[in-house]
Amino acid sequence: MTLRKNRTTASSLRSATPPSVMEVAPTPERLTHSEFVGTHPMRVRRTVQALLNAGDITQSAADAAERWYQDYVFGYCDYKEFSQDHRPSTLIKHDAVSWQMVRGKAVARITSVREALGLCAHQRLRMMLVDELSFRAMGAALFPQLSASSAQRKIAAQCALLLEQLEAFEENARKAAKQVRMARKAAASATTLPSP
Repeated sequence: MTLRKNRTTASSLRSATPPSVMEVAPTPERLTHSEFVGTHPMRVRRTVQALLNAGDITQSAADAAERWYQDYVFGYCDYKEFSQDHRPSTLIKHDAVSWQMVRGKAVARITSVREALGLCAHQRLRMMLVDELSFRAMGAALFPQLSASSAQRKIAAQCALLLEQLEAFEENARKAAKQVRMARKAAASATTLPSP
């Protein structure tokens, strides 16, 4: 019995695709069950896109939904999705502690939305964005006594209203944070003025 050593040459290393560039896609079986959009990463065509295409919500409301989803995934699942053209910052390198602090801030944003809009709104956001349920499935779960079409219309209207409220909440939070920064800056400049 002879053993052969597996040799790796420099040319074979160059031709290998690095794992970070490899295309991750759903299996052919999964592709038959849902409609997917985008190319990197491929995602299920979500209810937010349906509301946006119908003109029920604005692009800024859809963007607010995407930010909420990114915060949820980062805070609770401990990973972050970046776009294909993302350029990593060379100024900030996270260690384990700072990474957990950034995750904590993401969870705090999710918690503040839940406290401001209520638990029912949080449940609908999770069903719509995290669980990727259709309006029909959400309607059946939340309104089992109604017909499927009535429940679907009702939950679609609720979700459109909820996403507009989420957008308004984020805008108000941004304005409040800006005012706090301005007040701190004014207080810091007032204490550093030289006395005559």
